Amino acid sequence: MLELSSAVVVYCVLVAAVFLALWLWYDRRDHRRFELERRKTTFHCIRCGALYSAPPGSEMSPCPKCGHANARLKF
Repeated sequence: MLELSSAVVVYCVLVAAVFLALWLWYDRRDHRRFELERRKTTFHCIRCGALYSAPPGSEMSPCPKCGHANARLKF
């Protein structure tokens, strides 16, 4: 059998491995979930003042409120 100190070390390593696996899984899940939202292009309507977003790569997009075509915001 294992001595008490060896058993404690094995237990601590297993607990640390579980926490590391959970951390990596949640980190990757959140990254996938928010990556598309982060990549969207932002627009500001000059006619009605609405802020809205469109898929990445869009240079012009119609406003969802008034339909006016607007250029993307550049930061």
